[in-house]
Amino acid sequence: MNYENITSSTFNGITTIKIDRPKKLNALNKATIEELHNAFNDANNSKDTKVIILTGSGEKAFVAGADISEFADFSVEEGGKLAAQGQNLLFNFVENLSTPVIAAVNGFALGGGLELAMACHFRVASNNAKMGLPETSLGVIPGYGGTQRLPQLVGKGRAMEMIMTAGMIDAAQALHYGLVNHVTEQDELIEFCEKIANKIMRNSSVAIAEAIRAINANYKDGINGYDVEIEAFGNCFGTEDFTEGTTAFLEKRKAEFTGK
Repeated sequence: MNYENITSSTFNGITTIKIDRPKKLNALNKATIEELHNAFNDANNSKDTKVIILTGSGEKAFVAGADISEFADFSVEEGGKLAAQGQNLLFNFVENLSTPVIAAVNGFALGGGLELAMACHFRVASNNAKMGLPETSLGVIPGYGGTQRLPQLVGKGRAMEMIMTAGMIDAAQALHYGLVNHVTEQDELIEFCEKIANKIMRNSSVAIAEAIRAINANYKDGINGYDVEIEAFGNCFGTEDFTEGTTAFLEKRKAEFTGK
C-alpha cells in the first residue's frame, strides 16, 4: 500500500513503520492517523510480521504532537468526536494488537506523540528524546489516552505533575520514571530495538498474543485480569506451539515455533 505520511517495510520478521512528516516534526493529523491504522492492521495480519517497530523520520522527533491547525476551531461536540475517533482508530487499536509493538522514540514525543508511544507495548528512547504532555498550556487536556496511560506507567503523582505543568522530561528521567525501558545513543536506537525484536521472535507468537491480552485485561474496567489469564493459559495448551515448546524442552533442544 502506498502512503503519503508514513512508510512501512518488512524484513526478517520485523515491520518498521515510520511517521514521515519531518517538516511538521511528524505531527499527527487525521490522514496520518488513518494511514497508521492501516499499516498496523496490515502488519498485524501479515504472516511475515512477528514484531512491529514504530518510529519517526529524521533526528528531531518521534512525533511532536497533534496537528493543532486541524482542530483549533472545533466545537465541544467536534472535540469529543475527535478524541473518540482517534482512540478507537489508532491508540486503543495499537495497544490491543496481538503483534508486539515497540516504540523507538527518537527525539520529541509530545502530546499525541507521547500518547502514541504509550499505546505501544513498550518504549525505547534515544538519549536526545524529550517527552511530555503539554496540552494544558493550550487550554485542553490529553485526549488520546494520556490521562489514563501515563499514570499507569509512572504513577498518579508524577502523571499529575507532568500534565499540570505541561513540562518535558528527558530520556534519563523517563527511564527513571519507568516511562521507557531503555535509553540508547540515537544512531543505535533502531538496531537496539531490532535486537529486542529478535529475542521476542525466538518465542511463541501465539503465547505472546495471549500474554498481551492478559496483561491488558488488568487495566480494563469491569474485567478480572486473573480470569483472563486463566483462560489464556488454558488456550495455550491447545496450540501446536505448546506441544513443540514442551517437547523441545524435554528433548533438550531449541524449539521451532510455527505460531499455530
